[in-house]
Amino acid sequence: MVKEKEIGYREVFTKAFLDNLGGKIHTIFIAGAPIEKNVLEFCTIGLGCKVGEIYGQTECSGPCTFVLSDSCYVGNAGGPLPCCMVKLIDVPAMGYFSKDSKGEICIKGPNVFKGYLKDPAKTAEALDNEGWLHTGDIGMWLPNGALKIIDREKSILKLAQGVYVSPEKIENVYIQSPYVSQVFVHGNTLKGDALKIGAQFLVAVVIPDQEILLPWCKENLNIESWTEICKVRKVKHLIFEDMQRLGKTAGLLSFEQVKVIYLHPETLTQEDGFLTPTLKMKRDICKKYFVEELETMYNSISDSVQSE
Repeated sequence: MVKEKEIGYREVFTKAFLDNLGGKIHTIFIAGAPIEKNVLEFCTIGLGCKVGEIYGQTECSGPCTFVLSDSCYVGNAGGPLPCCMVKLIDVPAMGYFSKDSKGEICIKGPNVFKGYLKDPAKTAEALDNEGWLHTGDIGMWLPNGALKIIDREKSILKLAQGVYVSPEKIENVYIQSPYVSQVFVHGNTLKGDALKIGAQFLVAVVIPDQEILLPWCKENLNIESWTEICKVRKVKHLIFEDMQRLGKTAGLLSFEQVKVIYLHPETLTQEDGFLTPTLKMKRDICKKYFVEELETMYNSISDSVQSE
């Protein structure tokens, strides 16, 4: 969105940024993952324009709900657009029930698509007989009528001990570490008898932030090879401890914290098939690619626990 003229402090402090975007930016919308209230407010001040958060999917023509940084709804996904209806349905396996104002988010309206091209089976998975789009996202109605995204049904894993975890939720916590560029959290419930103990825990493939770690490693470890740096136990411990700290701060339960990590030196890209067009992890692809590393991590957990 654009406006005719920027006024006040925006002319002085954010003019260079706004000029690079054409000089008439009025509002920027962000989508793809929930944004903390303080981050949204910081972006609004730092960028010199309104910053809005959108929740939706391609299947509903993009946005379903939205909220602006100067709204009382900040800190959640806001209210539904006038063009659509939103309801929550029970997800018993995860303990979410609509009577508690929690459940899977379903969308209906003229903005919802009619189906996937030449793929009736996939269409039937997304759309029910009444035309409701089942998003796979878990939401909660707040007292002010706003929608808050709290979980993701499609990424839920059931660990060996029977508890459910959301890898995406955990990844969103760990990615806040300055040492972490990308992270893939994995849980396995199909391990053999000898590894059932290990299967109770989560593991993670971490792509470290090279820009942050490389200068430190050159100075303190006298190592310049990025591949070798990712093998150093001290570096792995540094990253692991920071991830654990963030997990505790975010209130992750003990079984939601990863037990072991593997440092991968190469960035996972969309071009290599690891990411979707919206830059989300293709979990099945990552699982197949890192099968040996995942197996090694689970073996190390089992060996460690059994030796205690």
